[in-house]
Amino acid sequence: MNSPQGSTLTTNMAGLVDGSTAREEVSHIDCFPVYVKELIAGGGAGAFAKTTVAPLERIKILMQTRTDGFRSLGVYQSLRKVLKHEGVLGFYKGNGASVVRIIPYAALHFMTYERYRGWILDNYSFMGLGPIIDLLAGSASGGTAVICTYPLDLARTKLAYQVTDTRTNFRSGIRSLYPQPAYNGIRDVLTSVYREGGIRGLYRGVGPTLAGILPYAGLKFYIYEVLKLHVPEEHQKSIAMHLSCGAVAGLFGQTFTYPLDVVRRQMQVESLQCSTIQGGTRYRNTLDGLTTIARNQGWRQLFAGMSINYIKMVPSVAVGFASYDMMKVWLRIPPRQKSQTVSS
Repeated sequence: MNSPQGSTLTTNMAGLVDGSTAREEVSHIDCFPVYVKELIAGGGAGAFAKTTVAPLERIKILMQTRTDGFRSLGVYQSLRKVLKHEGVLGFYKGNGASVVRIIPYAALHFMTYERYRGWILDNYSFMGLGPIIDLLAGSASGGTAVICTYPLDLARTKLAYQVTDTRTNFRSGIRSLYPQPAYNGIRDVLTSVYREGGIRGLYRGVGPTLAGILPYAGLKFYIYEVLKLHVPEEHQKSIAMHLSCGAVAGLFGQTFTYPLDVVRRQMQVESLQCSTIQGGTRYRNTLDGLTTIARNQGWRQLFAGMSINYIKMVPSVAVGFASYDMMKVWLRIPPRQKSQTVSS
């Protein structure tokens, strides 16, 4: 490729594509504005990373929501149980809704982060160029992405919460121990929830979600940038450095905000439980959810599924960053500048 600013990564990736084909693709790709390329790169990377860790995500949701039959099981036992009753496809139940959600979520998250960051730098220059800018931009972009895609996250959780036995022995007349699923797909979830509760029903649990994502997204970008400041200049462009810093940032951010994620999951599946965990009373708000879970289920429940969340965090971040880097090379997205205008 005849790029005037060829980085080492660009040079390596260029070898994967035939020269003439590359020139033809570039001529079409360069027609897209930068923010459109950021949307495409973020959405593609998010979908690939989410599908990679889908089995672990399913088990985490079952543990968080205290699904019958999974309350006292560990990660390995839960994986075996899902495989026994639902087969391999059971690991990906709800992943369709998850991918449908993560594509616009990741796309908006990456793109709005760049836009918010540029806007802050251009309009509030007195704040300097430190990681605090990334904290603010990351929080704002996380909140924007959540509000735009929350109903899809609700659908994903409700679908993943359902456990059905697809390997029942019909000849022996044995009936499944699990009830028939309440929902048959993403559209069924959204229409049913809207019919029962309207717009408020579709955003049930959005409070703890925002309370968690605002500090989490901000901390993730903040810690990531702080760690990069301590990396020697010769390693600044290393993919391994980006993966390592991103994984550590994700782990720290998730640890501080994880209890809010547990409250969100339980609020999302309240209508699917025969009797709600707190004795028939719905959580009134995020604080009520935190205190009620700690009082009735024990404070350890606020961290249920955290071990598997750690297990899936590292590969998820690794795959996401690697995919995003490859997409940026293919889409020829220019390096992020320290200061940029929203209109660029």
